[in-house]
Amino acid sequence: MGYGAITTLRKALMTCLITCCGFAATAEQVVIAALGDSLTHGYGLVQEEGFVPQLDRWLRAHGANVRIINAGASGDTTAGGAARVEWTLTPDVDGMIVALGGNDLLRGIDPAASRANLRKILEAARDANVAVLLVGMQAPGNYGAEYKQSFDDMYPDLSQEFGVLFAANFFEGLAAQGDPGAVSQFMQPDGIHPNAAGVAMIVDALGPSVLKLVDKADGEG
Repeated sequence: MGYGAITTLRKALMTCLITCCGFAATAEQVVIAALGDSLTHGYGLVQEEGFVPQLDRWLRAHGANVRIINAGASGDTTAGGAARVEWTLTPDVDGMIVALGGNDLLRGIDPAASRANLRKILEAARDANVAVLLVGMQAPGNYGAEYKQSFDDMYPDLSQEFGVLFAANFFEGLAAQGDPGAVSQFMQPDGIHPNAAGVAMIVDALGPSVLKLVDKADGEG
């Protein structure tokens, strides 16, 4: 059988597989776990308005073949995240967003302890060969300059140490408003959690970094 005949036969077989057997080659879906606290979980919002569903829709609208797993737990600290990261990293997970630290701030936890917990999370991800986007938080000034520097610095320090992707501030999309009065309209009455419009702004700012995570996770998968 000549080369042309072989090529024709191969095409015919592929056509049969697709049309007769319902088979079509598709890019494998990338699975991202979002490990976080109430901000990730979607506290105070109906499910579809939460961070994970809005991020999932944003990524799909920007061409990503992705599924986001909501691994947020309201009230969780970095210690809680470190305690549950191993069972969050199931075999199907390709990448992980780590957005923890807000509750450490609320409780005034020593940044050295928070840093150690985040290190455990990143070590677990490294051992599982899972790509990571580490999302930072910013401490308020009322904790003192030393506390603020120690807390703020742990995120870029760890991202550099482990070679993971980094986004400086979960609230970057809201911080861009500048005026605290303008920001308040995007917050729930508690002044801590964003409302649906606020989440949309957070997703718009954070989305490009998550797209980089999807690409990296796809390459490592």
